[in-house]
Amino acid sequence: MSSPSSASSPPLTRLEATVYGLVQGVYFRQYTWQQARQLNLVGWVANQPDGTVRVVAEGPEAALRQLLAFLHRGSPAARVERVESAWSAASGTFVAFQVRSS
Repeated sequence: MSSPSSASSPPLTRLEATVYGLVQGVYFRQYTWQQARQLNLVGWVANQPDGTVRVVAEGPEAALRQLLAFLHRGSPAARVERVESAWSAASGTFVAFQVRSS
């Protein structure tokens, strides 16, 4: 017998995104963390050595699409030039959304 929550839960999806532009040193990771937490997503966000920000998030596709829309806007001080994204099945390995140092 399955639990009621699993029967009504949408399938989980994985979003991997790289954000280009002025996205480091402008609280981009912190704002992304807040957005992901509000959307009940799991995964991580990290600055990359090339100046981009990398995001890996898992959850319902509708919530991930909201996060992706945020990534295109960014934090108030950010200037997002472009976002490259890829979709796949969720791995199920994350338990929370974290800010990584790199």
